[in-house]
Amino acid sequence: MDLGIDPARIVVAGASAGGGLAAGVTLMARDRNTPAIAAQLLSCPMLDHRNDTASSRQYSGLDGVWTREMNEFGWRSVLGGHTDQNVSAYVSPALADDLSGLPTTYIDAGTAEVFRDEDVSYATRIWAAGGQAELHLWAGGFHGFSALFPEVRVSAAARRTQTDWLARVLDPQPRSQAMSRTPGRR
Repeated sequence: MDLGIDPARIVVAGASAGGGLAAGVTLMARDRNTPAIAAQLLSCPMLDHRNDTASSRQYSGLDGVWTREMNEFGWRSVLGGHTDQNVSAYVSPALADDLSGLPTTYIDAGTAEVFRDEDVSYATRIWAAGGQAELHLWAGGFHGFSALFPEVRVSAAARRTQTDWLARVLDPQPRSQAMSRTPGRR
């Protein structure tokens, strides 16, 4: 059955735990030589079951949308009886030894959330492996801020930035076209 899908334009996306799942799917697709994924969009992704970053400790014991304690509960629910020695990088993508060969990646997070540091680390590791990642940290943003308060400026900016990135990835304008449309150029 033909679904009319262009396999060269497959984008895997997710937010929070879904962002971790999207990252795991992308790693698995790379490792198993499935059809290439064009890009991955990871919004405030939950990437590291170890929960040991400065930001995870910073947002501990506080009231909040998603705290260190909530994150520990979430990971226990996902991992069941698995221990650090047998957790797959497809489940906890921060464990991946090799982040080379990944598609272009968008990662964002709020500066006031548990996942901030693990998300920055993941983007940094993609760059170190020679990959392309676009990282955005939203000042004052807490976990899920853009969905919970869509009308505030930072939320609108976050959504607009994601949409613009996705448009660039799915419909890149050839360089010669872009230059011919630059004001003042002939």
